[in-house]
Amino acid sequence: MKKVAIIMGSDSDFPVVKKSAEVLQQFGVPFELRVLSAHRCAAQVSEFASGAEDNGFGVIIAAAGKAAHLAGAIAGQTPLPVIGIPIKASALEGIDALLSTVQMPAGVPVATVAIDGAANAGYLAVQILSVGDDDLMSKLKAFRAEQTAKVLAADKKMQEQVL
Repeated sequence: MKKVAIIMGSDSDFPVVKKSAEVLQQFGVPFELRVLSAHRCAAQVSEFASGAEDNGFGVIIAAAGKAAHLAGAIAGQTPLPVIGIPIKASALEGIDALLSTVQMPAGVPVATVAIDGAANAGYLAVQILSVGDDDLMSKLKAFRAEQTAKVLAADKKMQEQVL
């Protein structure tokens, strides 16, 4: 199974980013966590991104706040899918990071989740990897069935209370 890289621009992003790691652990997907800044260690970001495919990664999750160039800097140097997590880290409540992450030129896409949406980044990475992994697809389908059952149970309980 391919690994997922979870890259954060600062270690202060970890309280948000750990939700991606928790999702990947839930599905048994191997991952690596790194702190690499697009601005403060650009050469290391370039080295990581350009070697990610050869190093066994299948998806890269990149989280950054403020100018949030990390996901785009990585996406420009790898053919792998990149998922951006805009982090709420400024007076602009993450809107700056969202716009920096989502506004990519044609041909260099970054799939972008909600501000601080690390859990969904993890789920999206699982979905991407499951396309080529039947066991992972089975786990994903079972998870979705559990979600559906929980909602329907809540609906039934609500209907019993109302009627």
